[in-house]
Amino acid sequence: MIKFGAGNLRVPKWTRPVYVVAAGMSDFRKRYPEKKLEELCMMAFRMLLEENDLKRDPLAVKSLINFASYGEFADHFQDQLLCEAKVHDYLGLDLLPNVGIKTGGATGGSAMLVGAQSIASGYSDCTLVLGWERMDEVKTWTGNYYIASAACKDFETRLARNYASYYAPMARRFQEVYGVDERVRAEIAVRNRRNACFSPYSQQPGDHTVEEVLAGDVVSDPLRFLECCAMSVGSAAALLCSEEVAYQLTDTPVRLYIAGGSHTLRTGDRRPMEIPLLPNETEEGYRWLYEEMKKQDGRWPGFESFGATRFAAYMAYGMAGIKDPIEDLDLVETHDAFTISDLQTYGDVGLSLYGREQEFVTSGDSYLVNPKTGKQGKCPANLSGGLLGTMHAVGATGIFQCGEVVWQLQGKYDKFHGAPALWRRYGKEKPADWKSLQVDSPRRGLAISHAGVGSHVTCAVLEKGW
Repeated sequence: MIKFGAGNLRVPKWTRPVYVVAAGMSDFRKRYPEKKLEELCMMAFRMLLEENDLKRDPLAVKSLINFASYGEFADHFQDQLLCEAKVHDYLGLDLLPNVGIKTGGATGGSAMLVGAQSIASGYSDCTLVLGWERMDEVKTWTGNYYIASAACKDFETRLARNYASYYAPMARRFQEVYGVDERVRAEIAVRNRRNACFSPYSQQPGDHTVEEVLAGDVVSDPLRFLECCAMSVGSAAALLCSEEVAYQLTDTPVRLYIAGGSHTLRTGDRRPMEIPLLPNETEEGYRWLYEEMKKQDGRWPGFESFGATRFAAYMAYGMAGIKDPIEDLDLVETHDAFTISDLQTYGDVGLSLYGREQEFVTSGDSYLVNPKTGKQGKCPANLSGGLLGTMHAVGATGIFQCGEVVWQLQGKYDKFHGAPALWRRYGKEKPADWKSLQVDSPRRGLAISHAGVGSHVTCAVLEKGW
């Protein structure tokens, strides 16, 4: 059994605070042949500079940038090594230093983490974080092959060259151990894809029913078609600043705390460990779970949990002073590449106790408006539409999630999702039944960026800085 030492669980401390002042993104599509990759990145960069109500004009803001952190999952897709150098040049940021980040599905979140560290350390006062993925220059099955190579070839690859086949046994095990009704997973797909209907950036919005999800084709048993995200093309960006620069640029800066965790790729061969307790949890509260695991030849994290997510949340909560996630957080963006990863994450980040994750969905607290009470849900999830409904352009995903939380905290959901001109920009018409998904007076939000079957995870806590 793995045992942590005191030093292993030391909560990170930064030399100075980190703020996010602006975000930007392209829309997200299955194919985007009319735009070069550099143009897609420029779309996000221009939105960040021009449309976030910053106090200085775009060129003046650009002149403040000291450093850039770029996220891209796989060079394979556009057959271009060191793509970050090409993008950096196209954005007009030479000779400034930059780094390229690759941590699988968590690439966007890891790019945010590296960017935050550049501010926290004093290396930079103003850092651009930008991520992308160009997944349409290869056939879908070739793309799946590339993505699946991020799993352990000695273990997971034998299941199939498809990530759904890696998550399927996790879904099956989770369902058996905790008695989860498959309708709960289906409800997650319905909720997130419905939220995507109100976003002009979304790739796969849809007004579905639980019955429709369950009647869909099985991709990898028990996961069905609408329970799986799609490959995407697009980009997302965020501007990180020191406190001094942040207040020079905006009156509504968002403070960022972010931490990471990692775990073996070997999903079915994970060494057991004791559950690292979050501030709202106790050993006594999990006595029943340890007993239940004994009965079912189980162990933590096993197939049922993501140890890296729990570790990242433990660190980020310590940094941000989160005591009770369900009470202290006003919204959350999870890495819902599959419905099961969304469901599992609720326990990992403490929105519910382990084994009680489905109750967070069935209670209605994961909705903007709780369908059972008619009031705002305690912690609405994936109001952006998430990965299921809006995007998974891998290198951009974690940045996109943080950007959506930033806009919620700034009260700008309507500005960036409801403007008819924005819908037309992407060749769409604003739906006649469009509605605002702005959370009422949010103070803090959470974004989880997740790789593989939990190999890398970042947990970002964002809160109002004014």
